[in-house]
Amino acid sequence: MASVTVSPADAPDGTAQLAAGWLKITIPEQGNLIAAVARPPGAGPFPAILLLHGSHGFAEEYVRLAQELASGGVLSVAACWFREGVGDGRRFITPIAWPDAPSIPEPLSPEALWTVTALMQAVRTLPDVLPDRVGLFGHSRGGGAALNYVLRNGDARACVLNSARYPQQLTDRAAEIRMPLLMLHGTADSLSDGGTEATNIAMARAFERAALAAGKTVEAIYYDGGRHNGLFDDPGQHRDEVERIASFLRRHL
Repeated sequence: MASVTVSPADAPDGTAQLAAGWLKITIPEQGNLIAAVARPPGAGPFPAILLLHGSHGFAEEYVRLAQELASGGVLSVAACWFREGVGDGRRFITPIAWPDAPSIPEPLSPEALWTVTALMQAVRTLPDVLPDRVGLFGHSRGGGAALNYVLRNGDARACVLNSARYPQQLTDRAAEIRMPLLMLHGTADSLSDGGTEATNIAMARAFERAALAAGKTVEAIYYDGGRHNGLFDDPGQHRDEVERIASFLRRHL
């Protein structure tokens, strides 16, 4: 793909309290994206992970998640991969506006794949990143885009799917997975709190079964009564998820 450029950026309006480092990532034919970088303590280089937000949009909660994961030794990049948040899940986050980003894409579209590919390329070029040890995290729409990316490109070291979309066309390709997956999903995922038909718990379980039947490395955690945005609105689930993600990344990045 065409060259992606990365440069320092000023913090978006209203985010000074997050104490994050910021980058502008320019993607040909897509525009300028913004990303928060949380660097682990100590000397690098480090494994890294790219965080993709859900349909509700880029938010302070993703920057804080990046900071939590960085404390465990993984350089974490929370990127704004589209500009406007949509859906009922918006009430669970504190939005960060970035109007230069592209419009919201379908998670399996060529536009989404192009954006995720470019962002992964950008993360690999960052100072102190081990380019062969980069993972991917996606929530909801971001989870669908992350899963589509790893099925098509296969170059992430590990992938974390949080309340992700599991449409049948991706479940049909589960045997093509080439890296460890961690699935985190609430059993009460529903449209009323930001989910979709493709995030229904039955869809998640069907994908897990297909991947395990194909001999793939999949860890699935189902939160009894957990909702689509449990990572953001349930403190106990949040703590458990962060601990599980950090442990998974230590083992596989």
